Amino acid sequence: MKASLFDLTGKKQKDISLPAQFDEEIRPDLIRRAVQAIQANTRQQYGALYKAGQRQSAKLSRKRRDYKASYGIGISRAPRKTIWNRGTQFGWIGAVAPHTVGGRRAHPPKSWAIFAQKINTKENKKAIRSALAATLDKNLVKKHGHLFTELPSVIDSKIELFTKTKQVIDLMLKLGLENELARLQIKKIRPGRGKLRNRPFRRKVGPLFVVSGKCALYKAAANISGVDVCVVNNLNAELLAPGTEPGRLTIYTEKALEKMDKEKLFLIKETK
Repeated sequence: MKASLFDLTGKKQKDISLPAQFDEEIRPDLIRRAVQAIQANTRQQYGALYKAGQRQSAKLSRKRRDYKASYGIGISRAPRKTIWNRGTQFGWIGAVAPHTVGGRRAHPPKSWAIFAQKINTKENKKAIRSALAATLDKNLVKKHGHLFTELPSVIDSKIELFTKTKQVIDLMLKLGLENELARLQIKKIRPGRGKLRNRPFRRKVGPLFVVSGKCALYKAAANISGVDVCVVNNLNAELLAPGTEPGRLTIYTEKALEKMDKEKLFLIKETK
């Protein structure tokens, strides 16, 4: 498989051969499984406090001659706690039982629940290769919501030396991604409680730059909403297919592809 190499002015230089990793069949089912495994393994455990709603004395005697009894008062047998009393007259309120005001939750989330999922190594590598192949499919990339005139898959490695955000924005404009940049500026107010938890907005997912190693581009692209930078060794299914949908707009540097090919990344090693 071949792809066009773009220079820093946005013009095509030449056609280059892509590594064997891009020849994989696109398998949305495998990609979805790999992404869900990553999301499950990064999910934080949470739950109700142990004994929550059960930390008060809420017993009510049913015997005829007991002190503080409910016998003959014409009330239900729900456990109650005493709020006030006047001699042998008591003011109660329901407690402990799930159906009462102030009672415990019937089935609260358990803090000891295990969300982790396992996935086979070969299966995970195949999912990554499949997601890599999907980044070259124009129809899938457009279906993912990205806006572009021509799919810029490979770019000159000099981009890894960029130190300014303006340089990255200018390059994206030269590559015909002005509509994509405008799309990334759109943010919607998140519905529900998330607004109270320091995440009031929903933002779009933009291009992913894949580089050969840790470089200045990390900081240069950090201020552009939706744009991510990743070292080729650290690629995973979630980065290449956010939301389990394959076809993210991904731009590889020439050095990153050379490294992928040289080190045989995401390929299954042959055993003798």
